[in-house]
Amino acid sequence: MTSRHLFLALLVAVPALAGWSLAAQDAPFQSAGEANDALHQAQVELTAARTRGERLEAEAQGATAAADRTARQAAAVAARIQQAEAQIAVNQAQIALVDRQRDSLRLRIAQRQEPLVQLTGALQLMSRRPLALSLLRPGSLRDTVYLRAVLETMLPEVRRRTAGLRDEIARGRQLQQRAAAGAADLRASEAQLGERRTELARVESRQRQASLAAQGSANREGDRALALAEQARDLRQLMGQLEDDGALRQQLATLPGPVLRPARPEQAAVVDDSASATPAASLDYILPVAGRLVAGFGEGGSAGPSTGISLAPASGAQVVVPAAGRVVFAGPYRGYGRIVIVEHPGGWTSLVTNLALVTAHVGDEVVQGAPLGTAGPGRPVVTVELRKEGTPVNPMELLRG
Repeated sequence: MTSRHLFLALLVAVPALAGWSLAAQDAPFQSAGEANDALHQAQVELTAARTRGERLEAEAQGATAAADRTARQAAAVAARIQQAEAQIAVNQAQIALVDRQRDSLRLRIAQRQEPLVQLTGALQLMSRRPLALSLLRPGSLRDTVYLRAVLETMLPEVRRRTAGLRDEIARGRQLQQRAAAGAADLRASEAQLGERRTELARVESRQRQASLAAQGSANREGDRALALAEQARDLRQLMGQLEDDGALRQQLATLPGPVLRPARPEQAAVVDDSASATPAASLDYILPVAGRLVAGFGEGGSAGPSTGISLAPASGAQVVVPAAGRVVFAGPYRGYGRIVIVEHPGGWTSLVTNLALVTAHVGDEVVQGAPLGTAGPGRPVVTVELRKEGTPVNPMELLRG
């Protein structure tokens, strides 16, 4: 290869690097390490949502009661929505990592390109100098012979360096292909998310139609919850009142039923209530929404230590029931957006705040993973609080795995 050929190869290859960038991604990652952490978290959430969706689908198929089957179908679709959201997060993190690798590669090529182009251009000019012209100037023939010797010595080094540069360019093309594949996967995941949300709307519509018979009782309970919300001074007092109601309801549920009077008095027996339900020591718990932890349990703030955790999910992310239980409040509340309070067996209570849309209703008996609503647009922050008989508990300590 002559110096002219090397020079032309560089002029053709290097401008092609300007076309590497695809459409700009808005992934809010400040560094490659942050993108890697987000990728790992999204992969964990993807696996968990897929596993939960498969389990709920199997339970729905095995359910004999129509209401139970519909409830588990809704929870399964909500899990598939969270799976699609996690897949989108995985794709975004992968695209961000590829973009950073391409930026780094582009910088390395630019640094190596400049001296090579200058050297190759100088060698090309020297090689074009006619030999007859060198004879007309004293000493020029010796200079020409010297320059030709330098040229022959430098060409192997130029070839070696341009070979490395060509490898970098090939690496850049591979990264470009990976970025294009990641963008295609992202579009497919977004399309799947839309289909899952449409499917959930259909299931929830069937669920509402099936529960019309119990609408009167639910309305009365919902009106009572709204009245308590008006009377409570703050959210803490509202939760306390609802927890008292829940404790009374559980006590009534554990009372032994009526026993028929025996035909002969000597056959009467004492009822043993020692087998009554006892509060569970722990709780099968999941986070209601996938997102980055922005405030941990017990962190200090203007109002004192936090009694819950705050998560930053994706815009419009699906929010689900963290543990099986009963919805005792659902609706807007004083500066907290729309909130949902779920009463769990064993004296546990969950509070989820700052929702943009609530699909659960007061009085609903819900399974774990059932849809509660969605997070807001933009950059929402969803707060989760968990209480055990009125005492705040860190929900991160109860997460499975």
